[in-house]
Amino acid sequence: MKNRLKLAIAMTVLSAVAAAAGSVLLWWPPAFAAPAAAGASIPVEALNWGFISAAVATGLAALGAGWAVANVGAAAIGAIAEKPELFGRLLILVGLAEGIAIYGLIVSILILNRLG
Repeated sequence: MKNRLKLAIAMTVLSAVAAAAGSVLLWWPPAFAAPAAAGASIPVEALNWGFISAAVATGLAALGAGWAVANVGAAAIGAIAEKPELFGRLLILVGLAEGIAIYGLIVSILILNRLG
């Protein structure tokens, strides 16, 4: 059981680091500075890093959310089998676990809006 807890903590930290890295790349001044000329665009290197950070933020957040929903869902089914009146509370817990993926998606949308 301790190994599962360690894995849960590691996945949560990894998702948070991916979201933080995406946020840092979102506001990284040298890459996203205002173009010098009116028709100039964002450098290709900055676009590449932006797309990579958006993909990493979404992918790792989705992995973390999937793992969290799997564990919380399994525990919820066991709890509902013993006490059916816990359904509403457990549904909220599963929804909170799914929220991790939504946060990663929001970060990647912010990154992609900044690129365009």
